[in-house]
Amino acid sequence: MKVIRWKTMTLLIALMVGGICGLAIVRHIEVEAQDTQSIVGSSPLNSLSEADGWINSKPLSAKELKGKVVLVDFWDYSCINCIRAIPYIRAWADKYRNSGLVVIGVHTPEFDVEKQMPNVERAVKKFGITYPVALDSDNKIWNAFHNQYWPAHYFIDARGKVRHEHFGEGEYDQSERWIQELLKETNSKPMPATVGTVHGQGAEAAPDVNDVRSQETYIGYARADNFASHGGIKRDTQHSYTEPAHLELNHWGLSGQWLDRRQAAVLGAAGGKIIFRFHARDLHLVLGPGTEGNVYPVPGDDRRPTPRAESRCRCRYGRQWGRDR
Repeated sequence: MKVIRWKTMTLLIALMVGGICGLAIVRHIEVEAQDTQSIVGSSPLNSLSEADGWINSKPLSAKELKGKVVLVDFWDYSCINCIRAIPYIRAWADKYRNSGLVVIGVHTPEFDVEKQMPNVERAVKKFGITYPVALDSDNKIWNAFHNQYWPAHYFIDARGKVRHEHFGEGEYDQSERWIQELLKETNSKPMPATVGTVHGQGAEAAPDVNDVRSQETYIGYARADNFASHGGIKRDTQHSYTEPAHLELNHWGLSGQWLDRRQAAVLGAAGGKIIFRFHARDLHLVLGPGTEGNVYPVPGDDRRPTPRAESRCRCRYGRQWGRDR
């Protein structure tokens, strides 16, 4: 059992996606053919005009992209599955830029806080993303692509038609070969026959698929599972929670003053804890400062790194695994 303690007056816990310390592990969701609508053969790039804003680029249009091979990556900066795919997207953008590949990251948020452009800009900088990012706060581009998953990758040819699609993590060699195939077709010249090797570090590291027996949960009550503190979650009400005396595997609880909302929980006084019993290698915990009061360093944040307290999720997302909408 792992106890997470913070000395802070206002701490926003947006969601836990996880691994080994805290509250969660990533839910196993296999993408079956019947679960999502294929758009291979369609031309959805006109929907880029619906973007709420752009980072790293002026607005791009389907007309401007004609003659280019385009990779559209749907992502969300708090999604660990998207974060682990980023090293591959970055590598492809760099490797094939001069050959005519345009990578566009479409940031479609899962939570309200992720709709704020400054937050997305910080994430883009943090993850070293230099390719264009379109903000899709109202899901207009997402809906035009009939997308259902983070991450989702759409491979579009020089005529603007979707030729291949991939949902979830994994199969990166195949994805790079699709890029090579489309570039060879466009440029009428051979492309390298080999694919690159990528080794993500920290939160971007590849998952450990062999020793995960815990799944994702959320602290916000809308999607919270296995809450074990006495009396259950008190919705939208400040409440003093008591640490559970015993936790079954994958159950969790709170201790201290918390205000639990649909998408997040806010710690109302110093000394609060989240207690979680899990079985996995690492934890991915999404948290940030609240809007009220003072903010103090917490174990594992960027200002005061603590080994293992900053551990990240390493959960099973191999062939066509991803998070659904």
